[in-house]
Amino acid sequence: MAKTLKKYLTHYRNNDKMAEQTTGRQLQRILHYSVTPCRPMLGLRRSECALYDVDCDEVYPRLYIGDANSAKNKQYLRLIGVTHVLNTAEGTRFGQVDTGHSYYRDMSGIRCTFRYMGFPMIDQPTTDISRYFYIASKFIENGINSGGKVLVHCMMGMSRSATCVLAYLMIARKMTAAEAIRTVRMHRDIRPNEGFLQQLADLDNELKRDRLYY
Repeated sequence: MAKTLKKYLTHYRNNDKMAEQTTGRQLQRILHYSVTPCRPMLGLRRSECALYDVDCDEVYPRLYIGDANSAKNKQYLRLIGVTHVLNTAEGTRFGQVDTGHSYYRDMSGIRCTFRYMGFPMIDQPTTDISRYFYIASKFIENGINSGGKVLVHCMMGMSRSATCVLAYLMIARKMTAAEAIRTVRMHRDIRPNEGFLQQLADLDNELKRDRLYY
């Protein structure tokens, strides 16, 4: 009798957790009400920020989100010690960043091998960014675990790049979508479009199911 009751209660709790589905609208509210403190970039004075003309923030240890200027300024990348670049807006169309492996061929040195990866995405709610979640997560994790620093960027460093970083925190660091958003927003203003937020919500639900039955 006790075993049957215990089994029933466990099943009930699991079903109750499954009913708590994350939605894109919920993530939109969390994003809206999270506050990003105003602060200069770590290690750089404001005058130097203007000198390098970059918009880049360390949002998690050894992990940066930045704009196109950050990715193209190799002097700046060397200054902060970036060893891995993930371009989530690779391409030549409007709103994309035209870099690639050849652009960074002079970045590898004796101490490290520079790594690059690019995703040819546009910032539209209909873009299937979820297809890159696990690939991006593995690339970022490999960069950090190797002792390097990873820059994830798009054109503005607001939507595509932020979405991939949020997915990494959820997959590799086991954060919920809400926790990931709050973590990043403590260091940078981000604005994933509504389609990307829904895909993050779907990922959140998928990960919760997997961890529930693990």
